[in-house]
Amino acid sequence: MYIIWTYDVHRKRVAKVLKTCRKYLVHVQKSVFEGHITPAKLSALQKELANIIEPQTDSVQIYQLESPKYTKKIQIGMVESNDFIL
Repeated sequence: MYIIWTYDVHRKRVAKVLKTCRKYLVHVQKSVFEGHITPAKLSALQKELANIIEPQTDSVQIYQLESPKYTKKIQIGMVESNDFIL
C-alpha cells in the first residue's frame, strides 16, 4: 500500500518522531512522509509512535492509498530533494 503520513507534535518529541518515521517512509516536507509500506511495517510504525506521542496534545494523520498510480501530485514552490551528491 502507499501512504501519506503527517504529524503535528510538541517540539520535545519532534526529533524522535522524525527519526522513527524516516525508518519506514520518505521525508517529503517538514512534517510529511510518504511511500510504499507493508501492512506489517505500518503496524510497527504505528506502535512505535504510540509510545512516543502524547494523544492529548499530538496529532498523526495517515492517508492510505491502494496505489500511487491513481493519484495526481501537484507541487507548487520549491521541491525538496532527498538526493545527496558528493
